[in-house]
Amino acid sequence: MNMKLLTTAVVLMMMAACGDAGNSNTQAELVEPNLSMPSKDAFNDSLNGKKVDLYFLKNNGIAAAVTNYGGRLVSLLVPDSSGKMTDVIMGFDSFKGFYASAEPYFGATIGRYGNRIADGRFTINKVAYTLPINNGKNTLHGGPGGFHNVVWDGNQLNDSTLELRYVSPHGEQGFPGNLSVKVTYRLLASRAMQIDYEATTDSTTVCNLTNHAFFNLNGGGTINNHMLTIHAEEYTPVDSTLIPLGPHAGVAATPFDFRTPHTIGERVNTDDEQLRFGAGYDHNYVINGRADSLRELCHVTGDKSHITMTILATEPGLQFYGGNFMKSKNLLKGGIPDEFRTAFCLEPQHFPNSPNEPKYPTTLLHPLDKYKTTSVYRFTVD
Repeated sequence: MNMKLLTTAVVLMMMAACGDAGNSNTQAELVEPNLSMPSKDAFNDSLNGKKVDLYFLKNNGIAAAVTNYGGRLVSLLVPDSSGKMTDVIMGFDSFKGFYASAEPYFGATIGRYGNRIADGRFTINKVAYTLPINNGKNTLHGGPGGFHNVVWDGNQLNDSTLELRYVSPHGEQGFPGNLSVKVTYRLLASRAMQIDYEATTDSTTVCNLTNHAFFNLNGGGTINNHMLTIHAEEYTPVDSTLIPLGPHAGVAATPFDFRTPHTIGERVNTDDEQLRFGAGYDHNYVINGRADSLRELCHVTGDKSHITMTILATEPGLQFYGGNFMKSKNLLKGGIPDEFRTAFCLEPQHFPNSPNEPKYPTTLLHPLDKYKTTSVYRFTVD
């Protein structure tokens, strides 16, 4: 029997029947005609002496594939308004695809520091630290050897839960302290994906972890007609290198106002300096409410699939990136090119360049503290 040609009915029946017991890591029950999970064999590789692998998760009608290379979300299958399974994650179907990609962050766990640090420098207790530069004159997403580019230790706890661990040694990419990190992917019975992040250090450092999933709720095509709401009264304007200027700015009467629903593409071509700097949206939003509570940050709906994704998190900010630098340099799953604005990212995180902005929520992590944050991606249909 060809394990990649099971019907949608069988997919949903078998997935609904599975609970949290067991430690199955097969892909048969997770696919439908013309929509298959990547093959485990395509991730049977190694990097720097560590084995690369692919893990399959499932719960109540949704399914995911995660690789320990970069702690990446590879696929996330959810039903659309007609019941058809849709992969809402843009990315590759092999380790080699991710490794060779001109865009290194597809689906990855980002660290030690998500987003940009100005000039690749910061100071802790009067000690200056220098990071490798990989984004103009700045450091982006932990540097070129960040968490997206290492092999994590994977442990599948049950059908719906995967635990990934990585120890970042003192001095890696210029950051101080030995940082022990645990990231847990969990599919919930409420048709949601939850990602829990934990970290401890033996020396004061900075830590800002997130996931860099590239979403398209239609499964492909332009994202300009997706309807987006972001619960933020303010955002952090940036300079021409996309480093925040410092003070927050109100979103009212600007193209950055998503307090009420707007399509992503409705105002993206407005003659606005901030949009010119980012070639579109690539900005941090200051989310309403207490950052230490799990609250709704945003929701977005695919215009064709009618899938709505609601993101809840405990972070103070949300980076909205509209796929402005996608230039058809990569062939994604199914041989689809990563064309301009065919995916978007909504990344719960602390603010960019926080180590150099004392008025921003701190990203310092001390030896006696534990870094702990949660993001939930909930899927419904309208």
